[in-house]
Amino acid sequence: MSVLFLLISALVLLYFGVGGTVAGVVMTLTTLFGMFEDDWHILSILIGGVLLAFALILVFPGGLRRNRLSRPLLGWVRDRLPSLSDTEAEALKSGSVDWDGELFSGRPEWDKLMDAPHAHLNQAEQAFVDGPVETLCGMLDDWKITNELYDLPQEAWEFIKKEGFFGLVIPEEYGGKGFSATAHSEIVMKVSTRSVSAAVTVMVPNSLGPGELLMHYGTDEQKQYYLPRLAKGEEVPCFALTSPVAGSDAGAIPDKGIVCRGQWKGEEVLGLKVTWNKRYITLAPVATLIGLAIKVYDPDGLMGGEEDLGVTCVMIPHDLEGVHHGARHLPMNTVFMNGPTWGEDVFIPLSQVIGGEGMVGRGWTMLLECLSIGRSISLPALGTGAGKLACLTTGAYAGIREQFGRSISHFEGVQEALEPIAGYTYMMDAGRLLTSGMLDRGVRPSVPSAVLKYRNTDLMRKVINHAMDVVAGRGVITGPRNFLARAYQAVPIGITVEGANILTRSLMIFGQGAIRCHPYIVDEIEAAGMEDEEQAVRAFDDVFYNHMAHTTRNALRSFVLGLSHGWLEPVPGRGGLQRYYRQLARFTSAFAVLTDVTLLTIGGGLKARQRLSGRMADCLVALYYASAIIKQWHEEGYPEDNRPVVEWGLQRCLYDFQNAMKTLIENFPVPALRWPLKLLVFPIGAWLKAPDDRLGEEVALSIVKDAPVRERIVRGVYQPVDPNDPVGRVLHAYNMANACRDARERLNEAIRKTDPDELQDIEMLMAHQRSELVDWAIEKNVIREDERDTLIEALSALYDVIRVDAFDGDAIKSLAECSEGKLSEVARP
Repeated sequence: MSVLFLLISALVLLYFGVGGTVAGVVMTLTTLFGMFEDDWHILSILIGGVLLAFALILVFPGGLRRNRLSRPLLGWVRDRLPSLSDTEAEALKSGSVDWDGELFSGRPEWDKLMDAPHAHLNQAEQAFVDGPVETLCGMLDDWKITNELYDLPQEAWEFIKKEGFFGLVIPEEYGGKGFSATAHSEIVMKVSTRSVSAAVTVMVPNSLGPGELLMHYGTDEQKQYYLPRLAKGEEVPCFALTSPVAGSDAGAIPDKGIVCRGQWKGEEVLGLKVTWNKRYITLAPVATLIGLAIKVYDPDGLMGGEEDLGVTCVMIPHDLEGVHHGARHLPMNTVFMNGPTWGEDVFIPLSQVIGGEGMVGRGWTMLLECLSIGRSISLPALGTGAGKLACLTTGAYAGIREQFGRSISHFEGVQEALEPIAGYTYMMDAGRLLTSGMLDRGVRPSVPSAVLKYRNTDLMRKVINHAMDVVAGRGVITGPRNFLARAYQAVPIGITVEGANILTRSLMIFGQGAIRCHPYIVDEIEAAGMEDEEQAVRAFDDVFYNHMAHTTRNALRSFVLGLSHGWLEPVPGRGGLQRYYRQLARFTSAFAVLTDVTLLTIGGGLKARQRLSGRMADCLVALYYASAIIKQWHEEGYPEDNRPVVEWGLQRCLYDFQNAMKTLIENFPVPALRWPLKLLVFPIGAWLKAPDDRLGEEVALSIVKDAPVRERIVRGVYQPVDPNDPVGRVLHAYNMANACRDARERLNEAIRKTDPDELQDIEMLMAHQRSELVDWAIEKNVIREDERDTLIEALSALYDVIRVDAFDGDAIKSLAECSEGKLSEVARP
């Protein structure tokens, strides 16, 4: 009994996270009570006493524990910890941990999420969105931009510069707007619903680039000179990172700068002779200030240090001798300025290093910290904008498009496509706002930025594909009437740039997160790397046993909560989401356990196990977006009309987590652990289901019906009122259809009851002579005379929506002439 009582007390203490003196006292008392129950039997005293002594050694630090346990364990752990490249080591030092750390802990504190300040716009930011952003959107004709001008119209360029779109995040003291990350996100999102090309043009100068880097690392002189010029659009920036041969491997950048002396403005100064060859660089063809990531070498020791000084960020004025740019890439028929830039032996002084001479070799850290900002805003906002545009237009189209006398939104097959359009868009928006709120609090979310970029661009692809299925032939015909074509074509851009999604999912999200966000791994890596062995043992001893308790506690929680369906976990009662909190509790514990098991068994081989890493990333993505949905609904005051889309999103996240974890365990690289892990995580099976058809129908119709929930989902979209605009045409027809819904339903009912011999004539009137059709309905006492004009206008608008563009021979020839001479290949080194 002494052994049994000791074991039970130890497990209970671990489960509730109780340690130290309290744990020692409780285990001692329970062991003594067990000995008493055994009538102080010699075996009970010996075995129970030995096990108690060992437990107390583990609980209380001391020389015995350090020398007999920690020292040999440190050598073993050194072989298991993942090895880090220089760039990965820098990545660990950059950014900060926020809610992602809570998810890795295995027991997130939900009050921290709910109490954190949420993303919002101040009065000036909202005025800018409602004013200049609205005006800019009205200036943009996406068909002309992408098929005739191959550029934004000149007046749009001038407006963007004049109104400060290039200086959204630059502080007011330097002539910028000084807007928050949330405002930046809202602006990019709204512009993207009008023109992807314009959105990219606006977002790039405000994310990764000279401006962002100068704000955080620039010298006072650099800030005073460049930031006002960037804010006013007097300088157009670009930042060149990607090299043809390096691709995603930033550590293999071949572009270089050699420390030397040279002439600058008539004086001999110490500087760099820079050679580079970059491609896929947005704004490069029009940039006046080129930011570069290069490797700096000092072969002659002019800076008094090592020869290889490391990655460095520099600024190159476009008009220096040897600088080349101007050729253009055309990314999937979006025409934002993008192209190569290259130069050979271009001399710049060290004053052109961002941050000055002292920041030579610090470029990788600078890029990592600022990249998390851009990746948290730009592409996630663009993905959300595409989703909102699809909800606005496809929901309206499905509501007014009729087949067989009924709205196609009533067909279950169409609802199956509308359901994820609405649900995923709400999910994207929630994730976007959770992360921008972190940025506004000063967090540099390196892991959440990777999660958000990957997931929002992936969901953009899913949503737009579903929207194309609903709109069908109306969506595949090229022309100025098409409201989905550009979003569909732009999908691969978001998937590919700023870290390709394959790389982000399979290497970055979990690979960095498992170490960066883990409560103990970083400390263990630092201890293992210490040169002083005694110091290393002490540091390791301080953290290792807490780590083991953490792992054991999460294993117990995962198993117990799995058995109890989460009912043993105390959860918040706000919003009536208790059953979702319970499942998130057991899944976060399971995720934490699998993180530790993976690091313990795979260790340094994790980089090669990209299927495993990718599935763990999928689990983290599901937990993050479930958290974002809960946070978003909390901030909005739990409106009941939003409950269906909220519950749909939570059910989808939990179901996705379950499937990813189940597949991961079934394919775990250590076969002997598969059954124990399955028992630990799914003790009574994987029983969660995807959202059912009833809930799916409610979510699908949430973007069809003219109701507050539809307005909430599409909030932030540019909504033109011009009935000749591709989007405005759909909205006009939708509004007209809603205005005479009752009359249309009576008309459709009368047509369905029409004698078959007369039906063919009626169908001809429906297609070509809508006024005669309405007159027929009035004659049959189906429609009142006072409804005639409104119904005719509505029927005309509905027919106008389903029309597509058609080009005669001369029109096709005109389109070809627009492109003539613009698409020739430009030779370059």
